[in-house]
Amino acid sequence: MVLSDVDIKKHIAEGKIKISPDLPAEQFGSCSVDFRLGPEFSVFEHSRFPFIDLRHKSSVQEMMKTVMVPDGEAFILQPGDFVLAITEETLELADDILGRLEGRSSLGRIGIIVHGTAGLFDPGWIGKATLELSNLGRVPVALYPGMRICSFTFEQLSTPSSMPYRSKPGNKYAGQTSPLASRLAGEVSKMK
Repeated sequence: MVLSDVDIKKHIAEGKIKISPDLPAEQFGSCSVDFRLGPEFSVFEHSRFPFIDLRHKSSVQEMMKTVMVPDGEAFILQPGDFVLAITEETLELADDILGRLEGRSSLGRIGIIVHGTAGLFDPGWIGKATLELSNLGRVPVALYPGMRICSFTFEQLSTPSSMPYRSKPGNKYAGQTSPLASRLAGEVSKMK
């Protein structure tokens, strides 16, 4: 069951959903909470690397450069570009709550997609959310750190998970504070 704004606030008060820094009232919707865009972006250096080989054990992160956007300035997302970004807020979920990252329709209507497939945040998640930003439009778009970029909805599990994400052996992204690239490289080479 998706939590209403009343239940989200109740779960925050009880510590089952932790969001920092604290959110102003305008970031709450009827069944969601808006998160803001952080200042850090990871951009593929496609001119230096001809392709991504998931069988190669080198880190995909090595193929990216970090861009820090100063206060008041914008990151210009070009048409067809794909970059990773991070939310300003940190999220921590109890072992019986899952989160879903959703795009904002106002951004979708100008071609900005905030996630391709990574919209589920498992029970026990802790960290900032990495955003998979794409510009599907034909016009560059200025994105400003601090702007509302995505929203989260939350669902109550029937029972607490026996394998919360932060405790899961081999979890790849728990506690992240910057936009992390895929850590799939090397796993594919183990497949036969």
